[in-house]
Amino acid sequence: MNPFAIFVFSVTILLHRATSELNDNERTALLTFIKNLADHDDSYDWTQAQSPCTSWKGVTCDPTGVTVTHLKLPAANLVGEIPANTIGKLYCLRVLSLPDNRLNGTIPFDFYGLSLEGLYLQNNHFSGHLPYMNTKDLKKLDVSNNAFSCRIPLSLSKFPESAFSGNENLCGSPLESCVLKNILCPARSTILTAKLEQNVVVVGTIGFGLLLLILIICCLRKKKQPPATGSNPNSLEAPDRTQGEGNGLVMMFDDGITTNSFGIEDLLQASAEVLGTGGFGTSYKLQVTVEKTMSTMRLKDVTVSKMEFESQMEVLGKMKNEHVVPLRGYCYGSQDDDEKWVVYDYVHGGSLFAHLHGGSIVLNGTQLDWDNRKRIALSAAKGVAYLHVCKVVHGNIKSSNILLRQETNKEAVVADYGLNTLFDSRSSSNYRVMGYWALEVLKNYRFSFKADVYSFGVLLLELLTRKAPNKASTGEVWNEFPMWVQMVAHEEPKVEIFDGDLRRDQNINKMFKMLQIAKDCVEIVPDKRPTMHKVVSMMEEMNQDVTSIV
Repeated sequence: MNPFAIFVFSVTILLHRATSELNDNERTALLTFIKNLADHDDSYDWTQAQSPCTSWKGVTCDPTGVTVTHLKLPAANLVGEIPANTIGKLYCLRVLSLPDNRLNGTIPFDFYGLSLEGLYLQNNHFSGHLPYMNTKDLKKLDVSNNAFSCRIPLSLSKFPESAFSGNENLCGSPLESCVLKNILCPARSTILTAKLEQNVVVVGTIGFGLLLLILIICCLRKKKQPPATGSNPNSLEAPDRTQGEGNGLVMMFDDGITTNSFGIEDLLQASAEVLGTGGFGTSYKLQVTVEKTMSTMRLKDVTVSKMEFESQMEVLGKMKNEHVVPLRGYCYGSQDDDEKWVVYDYVHGGSLFAHLHGGSIVLNGTQLDWDNRKRIALSAAKGVAYLHVCKVVHGNIKSSNILLRQETNKEAVVADYGLNTLFDSRSSSNYRVMGYWALEVLKNYRFSFKADVYSFGVLLLELLTRKAPNKASTGEVWNEFPMWVQMVAHEEPKVEIFDGDLRRDQNINKMFKMLQIAKDCVEIVPDKRPTMHKVVSMMEEMNQDVTSIV
């Protein structure tokens, strides 16, 4: 077979692989959406057997094919009311375009959680209030020629009058005032009730026991002398009632996880093992029952308001991907105390940092060899790329935040993403991660997608060389590693740069290719760095290259 044919075949395989991984929850949501609008045009028929990202008309996915970013069904003869838990489940949706149909009823309450850039609902029969929405990214809006009523939300008043025209009972800026139009607007009780019902349903799917876990964590106070770092377990104790109970709001995120039920006594007796303390706070492993283990982090020095905290948690709670650790809940006690918690699934395999620098090169009986390291690198890259598609900056990429699944030959997952926005980046507690920071972050403390790419490049260098960027942990000057990174980036690499355990592997040429990817990522000029999607593509291409074995 000639080289061009091999290339075409490889690309075909990669494309098929990329487009066959759409989140099952999003696939189900889309099928429910279209089946409930019974008179839809046959040309929009979607079937379970088809690949949504390539075969479903009107559906566009991100480049990796794991999440829907655009849904465009103009003049598709859609009839009826949009069901809840359909469009609202497309957490990374950027553009929703449903103009010139016969859609009616109110906008589902779960639209409030979307971060849309464009919303086009003109020339339908929608009624009721316009929904409160996350308008941070919303640039285009058209809801004209419907039957919306009452006051336009203040967050939508920035759009021109033409965006709302043709709604006779709609009022408020930029249209005529509600007083002048003599329109009486009832309270949005139905929307709030619906939102409350949603939360009850979500909690129900998770299991009452897990709700108890989060609620009690929010009300608990740790012992005045917290356990020393290490593996000595301590049980949690109930708070003094005089300190105030029930402070804090709990939200649960999931699409149907099932848990074994347990009671308050089980929780109060649960062993709380300190996993470690980092720049964001102290992490604990909670062994609630024999089967159920959770990971919690008690955040310290949170500087944002309760509203900002909850808003960020809602965004992070929507991240559903096999390569990121799901957020299961959060707690915000009050502005003045330290009762800010985040709750995650516990990942049993430990961190990449522990496997690289903890004196062991064994991963569940398997040596941390080249095959394992490239698998870890690719799965971590996919996790960060997914976050970027969903407009989430990780902000804290380092080997201790790359967790390894316990099963043999399983992939890594990305943890502690998006939390840096809760803190003052200039805090000295964050100095420990500066070995991973790009120059622009060191200068301006501005985290970005390109800064994440730089940090990921440092992570690749750490994976290849077993050098630890966190010099503060060893007493060395923290800026030695960034200087070494730039030296590597501009000098001809030699085989001696790799970890000694890798040099014996026959895939040295592939290691040099990964090294080149790392060098591309740590470019000083941000615009010269690749996107994380490009990084994933380069790593997959490297893995497919059978000519790299020497």
